[in-house]
Amino acid sequence: MSTVLKKVIKGGEFLIKETEASDIFIPNDFTEEQRMIKQSCQEFLDQEVYPILDEIDSMKHPELMPSLMDKAGELGLLGTSVPERFGGFGMDFNTSMLIAEVMGAGYSFAVAISAHTGIGTLPILYYGTEEQKLKYLPKLASGEWKAAYCLTEPDSGSDANAAKTKAELAPDGKHYLLNGQKMWITNGGFADLMIVFARIGDDKYLTAFIVEKEFGGITMNEEERKMGIKGSSTRQIFFNDCKVPVDNMLSEQQNGFKIAVNILNIGRIKLGVGAVGACKAILDRSINYSNERHQFGTSISSFGAIKHKLAECAARTYASEAAHYRAGQNIDDAYDALIAGGTDPAQARLKSVEQFAIECAILKVHGSECLDFVVDEGVQIYGGMGYSMEAPMERAYRDARINRIFEGTNEINRILVLDMMLKRGMKGELDVMGPAQAVAKELMAIPEFGSNEEEVVWQQEKKVLANMKKAALMIAGAAVQKFMLKLSKEQEILMHLADMLIQIYVAESSLLRTEKLMGIYGETKCADQIDLTKIYLYYGLDQLQTAGKQAIYAFAEGDQLRMMLLGLKRFTKIEPFNLKEARRRVAERMIKANNYIY
Repeated sequence: MSTVLKKVIKGGEFLIKETEASDIFIPNDFTEEQRMIKQSCQEFLDQEVYPILDEIDSMKHPELMPSLMDKAGELGLLGTSVPERFGGFGMDFNTSMLIAEVMGAGYSFAVAISAHTGIGTLPILYYGTEEQKLKYLPKLASGEWKAAYCLTEPDSGSDANAAKTKAELAPDGKHYLLNGQKMWITNGGFADLMIVFARIGDDKYLTAFIVEKEFGGITMNEEERKMGIKGSSTRQIFFNDCKVPVDNMLSEQQNGFKIAVNILNIGRIKLGVGAVGACKAILDRSINYSNERHQFGTSISSFGAIKHKLAECAARTYASEAAHYRAGQNIDDAYDALIAGGTDPAQARLKSVEQFAIECAILKVHGSECLDFVVDEGVQIYGGMGYSMEAPMERAYRDARINRIFEGTNEINRILVLDMMLKRGMKGELDVMGPAQAVAKELMAIPEFGSNEEEVVWQQEKKVLANMKKAALMIAGAAVQKFMLKLSKEQEILMHLADMLIQIYVAESSLLRTEKLMGIYGETKCADQIDLTKIYLYYGLDQLQTAGKQAIYAFAEGDQLRMMLLGLKRFTKIEPFNLKEARRRVAERMIKANNYIY
């Protein structure tokens, strides 16, 4: 668990520094108490949610979702991040991540609970006054009140600060009158409390308010009809002279945009780890069905094509899980260091998550796209039944799609990854250009041609990862030199570079997770994990090479183009490895166990 004595790293440093396996947190590090919490969450889904999924999605009983939230509140699942003095449990960040992972497999319920515990509750926890916290947090932690978050408007989605909802000080000087329209509001149909963002006068930035449903002046459209997450309440909400007491302003005037950005950082990594939980659940069902379904006189799990799919899904899930808990512990360690330095707990939590905003954006993208891959392959494994509403894959396929839009689209998050990395470099917070210049000099030197010495375990893989980082630094450095401040306008290049960073971070996390396991259990007992890591590393390297070429093609010409392509080729070399046999070994273990076992 986290300790103030731990070495605290900076967000984004993974690109320029090597991480020791002993320094990262892996799922095996969870305590018995945390495992019991995880089991309680799983039992809640098994007993309360899964048996009534069709009923939830039908929306015929509006009271059903709030009643499930009530039951979750009784078990303490709504107050995990809320301090004990406000009626919660005050758990650390990685424990809240573990709960988010399990609940992520809860289809529409996962959306409702994550909106309530995250974007609905955390703004008050981190930005509220003592009076606001005492008034609202106990009700939110117990589930007595349900929360929603009102930011998006018809003309402001990714550009959140373009919202037009207005807040005008009433003549009595005691209230603000809210007027405007919000859309895509999760939990909107039953929320007792809403975090609402509005603009006061001609302010440049939005201001946030805590709005109770009983304040009046609030109306809403019927439930939205959606592609997926059909059981999640999603409404358009209208404010017509809604009277909000001045004491219900959240934080300071014009601080709303900052609140939105910082809360979204938490939402992003929680969404990503929830997607990992859904991946595991979908893999379990895919493995079960592949064992049960027979064709040509044998179960389809015996076919190489099916083994290939199962193993690829497992490798990506294993790697994504490793990356999420690595980042989660980094956040906890940063929090502990800030607390030790005398920082207020709420501010410490915000600053610790903000420090790893790059990783949060990376993981939101990776987790959501990993889940899309897993559910797509799940449909394929089920074949015709995968397309039927009588089987579980149809709902999973539809419900997964929203995750690439929630918490900022994946395109926005990709751009943010590079934007934040480069801004930190320009501010001197990260030395990105120094290593980039070193790589440029290395390109002019004679390349190494290997060694006859016997290699130690992971030496080749670590060298591959180091070279992947060099490839990203080479291209990013050249792009910065060419475009300077105008690079922010080159979104295609930024997204290609982000894809490179995503693969670096996740592949390295997988390798570090397995290396730490090898240190605990020995290489022989970790044979499957070694296979999973190599499967992902070869995949990640291919993805990085493709993204790198696309980025180079987008701006380099002549000798620079040729030199950079040679450099990319040099930095993406890897020894041949029989991936087919590795996939078969991984798949056969899962098929024998009849579930995802890693």
